[in-house]
Amino acid sequence: MKNVVLLMIMLGVSAGTKAQVKVEQMAPEIALPGLKDSTVHLSSLKGKVVLIDFWASWCGPCRASIPSVISLYNKYKAKGFEVFGVSIDSKKRDWIKAVEQDKINYTQVNDKAGWYSKTAEKYGVNAIPNTFLLDKTGKIVAIDLAEDQLEAKIQALLN
Repeated sequence: MKNVVLLMIMLGVSAGTKAQVKVEQMAPEIALPGLKDSTVHLSSLKGKVVLIDFWASWCGPCRASIPSVISLYNKYKAKGFEVFGVSIDSKKRDWIKAVEQDKINYTQVNDKAGWYSKTAEKYGVNAIPNTFLLDKTGKIVAIDLAEDQLEAKIQALLN
């Protein structure tokens, strides 16, 4: 009986955890509505160094990180760097308001499913902000780097 209970607990724990994608893995496709409701595909950015940034309007740490992401984007976009922001806001108007307030000028998509987002699940996102840096082929080369490490890695990938 003890073995059955232990097995059930182990199965429950493993079913509740999400396997995050790993460095060196190709990034799973993301296809979600953008600000103008048309579907935007992550794969459309192939050939560029891409930072995928999972965030939400109600997330204080996410909003606090946006100015540095905008700064990196503005500094390196002419060299082939792109940011693909993935909002998990369930209310479109909250997402759009945050984009406008924070003056976000890079690609934005929204998965209105919130924490039930299949996209976030594919990437194993359990907390936000959560970032994934892709090389020009679409391979994940880093996850959740600190700002200075992120900039150094972007520079290296663009050279």
